[in-house]
Amino acid sequence: MTTFESEIKKAECNQDEIYELISDLNNIERFKEMIPNDKIKDVTFDADSCQFSVDPVGQLGLRIVDREPSKTVKFAADQSPIDFNLWIQMKQVAENDTRIKVTVKADLNPMVKMMVEKPITMFVEKIAEGLTKIPFKDLKKNV
Repeated sequence: MTTFESEIKKAECNQDEIYELISDLNNIERFKEMIPNDKIKDVTFDADSCQFSVDPVGQLGLRIVDREPSKTVKFAADQSPIDFNLWIQMKQVAENDTRIKVTVKADLNPMVKMMVEKPITMFVEKIAEGLTKIPFKDLKKNV
């Protein structure tokens, strides 16, 4: 297994707010406009899974396989040409200061690893960075 880890990012919210959002994938609806539709298309989801299309990879899916309240949400690949797991970890260090790290572990042969290493590294960074940009306070007001 090859491991890809994002840098640790700072989100200006509490870890419970992040957990509540990412542990139920129906919440994608609330921030769907933030998804870059030039790269990710045909997004569908329910509470435990989501499917989407990414050029040039094609159709991909993720499903939640484990939830550790306010700490970690783990996903497994669904409908993916590559077998991988992804998890999002969060740790609150102060009020409205939560650190986030995204990790992907993928079963890659050396040839495939050379081809996908850069895109997967960018993917984990974009997820971590994206989580820091979600307006959690505004989302809470709209509930």
